[in-house]
Amino acid sequence: MDDHSNTTYQILTCVVVDHQERPCLTYEMVIQDEYGQSPSDKDVVLTLAGIRRGGRRLFPIAVFTVPFGIAFGIAAIESGMSSFQAVSISVVTFSGAAQFATLDFWTEPLAFGSLAMVVLALNARHIIMGAALAPWVNRLPLGPRALVLSYLSDPNFADSQPSFQKGERDIGILLGGGLVLWACWIAGTAIGALGGAGLGDPATFGIDVVMPCFFAAVIAGQLRQMEMIAPILVASAVAVTMLDVLPTGWNVVLAALVGGMVGTLYHAK
Repeated sequence: MDDHSNTTYQILTCVVVDHQERPCLTYEMVIQDEYGQSPSDKDVVLTLAGIRRGGRRLFPIAVFTVPFGIAFGIAAIESGMSSFQAVSISVVTFSGAAQFATLDFWTEPLAFGSLAMVVLALNARHIIMGAALAPWVNRLPLGPRALVLSYLSDPNFADSQPSFQKGERDIGILLGGGLVLWACWIAGTAIGALGGAGLGDPATFGIDVVMPCFFAAVIAGQLRQMEMIAPILVASAVAVTMLDVLPTGWNVVLAALVGGMVGTLYHAK
């Protein structure tokens, strides 16, 4: 934090994976809080109007998760899951990366310990996202807070967190975006599980570039000052360098931590 301008910086690391759970592109987003103040309890609300607004905002992006859900549904059936199991795991997990990784462990006997560690590594970035949202989400009671965070994902975080910084106080936009992403993911899984491999590979239609383009646009909007570039470059270098050194997912966590430290030191000068 800068003592003079009350400006804080956070690093969001977004890793884009292909349908086989291999990281193919990593984004580092510097999040600038120009206000330097946490909202008061009475400022933060969770309304149906906000939920609808968040759903409308992310629907154009959410529809492109359907093909990825189809790919998972097909892969799940080929791995020995039933259609019910494939759809159920999408309902309760809502994590494409973790779900694809689960398929590698879908054998008898099921290695619960190894599976848990892989899922933790792949979703560890949610710790960073949760910390970034804490000044707003923690103002909610425990029940609504848990509900909102259950639907947290990269796209609705990237959409809502900058809005909160600019003064938005309805947490419903975060939940609404998550709900529409979740619904499209489930729909895609059901189509893939029931339709089978005859549906083909979604990547052949170029749909796999939508999410990278979305995150690139979000990050570009954050690059308003030169001092925000150094943390991004350092964090990106760490993520790429450590990709084949650390277990899957941990390079993203390390990159976020290093990028955050660089941002703090750079701004402290």
